[in-house]
Amino acid sequence: MSSLPEIDIRSARERLHGRVVRTPLVPAPELSDQVGTDVYLKLESVQPTGSFKVRGATSKILSIPEEERSLGVVTASTGNHGRAVSYVARSLDIRATVCVSHGVPHGKLDALHAVGATVEVVGDSQTVALQRAHEIAEETGAAFVHPFDDPEVIAGQATIAAEVLEDLPEVASILVPLSGGGLLAGIATALHEASVATQPIGVSMERAAVMATSLEAGKPVDLEEEPTLADSLLGDIGLDNRYTFDIVSRLVQDVVLVDENAIWTAMWFLFDNHRLVVEGAGAVGVAGLLMGAVVPSAGPTVLVISGANAEPSHVQALLAGNPAPTM
Repeated sequence: MSSLPEIDIRSARERLHGRVVRTPLVPAPELSDQVGTDVYLKLESVQPTGSFKVRGATSKILSIPEEERSLGVVTASTGNHGRAVSYVARSLDIRATVCVSHGVPHGKLDALHAVGATVEVVGDSQTVALQRAHEIAEETGAAFVHPFDDPEVIAGQATIAAEVLEDLPEVASILVPLSGGGLLAGIATALHEASVATQPIGVSMERAAVMATSLEAGKPVDLEEEPTLADSLLGDIGLDNRYTFDIVSRLVQDVVLVDENAIWTAMWFLFDNHRLVVEGAGAVGVAGLLMGAVVPSAGPTVLVISGANAEPSHVQALLAGNPAPTM
């Protein structure tokens, strides 16, 4: 068997120092009582762009030689990664272009424009948006920043686990939102390199869970995207996936799926008990615990709350105590 891809977490931490938030790890007493073990929330939702994606974007962009990145950066995104890339680009005074599909919600599009991105809306899937981003990179010389399948991006996301291990060395499991696998691959790699018994567990929505389906198939597969509260988790992993599928398939034993009602219940739970506004993708770990899809380990469990960028209509529904929006 070939060796795992080299993921340089130490260098990523150095690049991130002073540029991203070392996010808090807070107890979740109500959730702990419900599931019978100590539960903690790793609040990536307090990052300056509202999601963990700023870690991977910072790690990748700062690894690109200054002369190369001076021509700008380009990426494809379901929203949060593009916002993070644009945030980092603006801090370096370089241009950022973000390609998105027509399925990206209006709230995330507005956030991209607000941070100064040039936004190109193309096609009906993340796959088409990625293809267009590659074309722009070839046409303009801009550096391409992959949303997940890149060692420097994975290393940036891995810094979350490094922080968790410093703050809670006895952690038994970490529940991780799963889409293209950059976050889960990074956290799994960090745990593997630290030689700890902590188990990484991937959590995704039932609708168009591409990585979960790919793991079952034993190879990357494509799925048609479906509307979901966890829209940030949509998108294919790429049939030519080079890193995340390999890492996740080798280092992660458990991946669970949650339905839309469970996601909304989790969003409401976080709002009601912690006064946290969390997007659907960021709440899937809580959903997994509440619906019993995840059986907690014998020890502390950490949930990565990956993002706060809920759609305005979802926030209004939460404030009003309304049922889940129809997807």
